[in-house]
Amino acid sequence: MSLGSQISLYRKKAGLTQQQLAEILDVSFQAVSSWERETYLPDTEKLSSIAKALHTTVGKLIDDSDGPAWELRDRIFDEDHMYTFLKSAARAKNLSQTLAALPYARDKHKGQYRKGEGQIPYIIHPLMMACHALAMGLEDDDILTALLFHDIVEDCGVSVAELPASDAVKKAVSLVSHNIGYKSDKQYFDDIKNDPLASLIKCIDRVNNLSQMATGFTHDKMVRYVVETENYIVPLLTVVKNRSPEWNNAAWLLRYHLLTALETYKRLL
Repeated sequence: MSLGSQISLYRKKAGLTQQQLAEILDVSFQAVSSWERETYLPDTEKLSSIAKALHTTVGKLIDDSDGPAWELRDRIFDEDHMYTFLKSAARAKNLSQTLAALPYARDKHKGQYRKGEGQIPYIIHPLMMACHALAMGLEDDDILTALLFHDIVEDCGVSVAELPASDAVKKAVSLVSHNIGYKSDKQYFDDIKNDPLASLIKCIDRVNNLSQMATGFTHDKMVRYVVETENYIVPLLTVVKNRSPEWNNAAWLLRYHLLTALETYKRLL
């Protein structure tokens, strides 16, 4: 079956009219009709959104050969469970800064959701990063707080100065915040390399971005992420190892996760 026929087939399986699919994708009814009639075909970047709206994959839209009917999950983790886990761990280890950061981050990210139809609260991202840090044995108050605050300046209109955090955390958050006057990627990553905490935060962030967060990426954005990760993110782990040897085990695990994701995406993209 052709791409147009596949879109029509999966649209009907999803119980959607052409108009309803058009509204989900924020395109015209005529666009959906033209795709199915193959008068015009959707741009490559649009295929990911179409597949998600139809509860399938780009591969299934393009290739109609028989294969497993995968169940696609938008929600894998529960933010309340992660929040409670982190709060309990912070109390047990007397991490006062993390205890203050948890409700602050949850309040500032309130009403923010990941891109897509799933309405997944954005707070899942920083909470998962902090959970990963604990799982790797990183029980440092500054690390957990910086992870919870890593994008709060960029996304929530909060200034670095007003964060309830140590100077080390404020510096790391400032460095990883893209909206603080950076003119180029090279300048951005060169500045991060001067700070081992910021380097660690960026690497943990990228591991999470390359996993579940990447489900909302377009093909071109995913390609850019692979190139950027190889050129700029992986080298940050050398900074972490050389300047903070107590984080060596975590750096080793992060390197494994990053390289595994890179090699997988290279073969799929």
